[in-house]
Amino acid sequence: MTIALSHFTTVTLFAAFASIIFGITQRDTPKTMLRYGVYCFVLFLGAVIVASWLMYFIRH
Repeated sequence: MTIALSHFTTVTLFAAFASIIFGITQRDTPKTMLRYGVYCFVLFLGAVIVASWLMYFIRH
């Protein structure tokens, strides 16, 4: 049994795990950990979307 993940799914999983780690290690209280984790997650996904559009326009 193999699991075939798309590129976007893989990047989303990476963003989720990295954001959890950043939130836990960079902030002190649970509320700020959650807010910072969500902030990092949104930035990761936003950067991926912007980079993919840039690569699309460079190619075409």
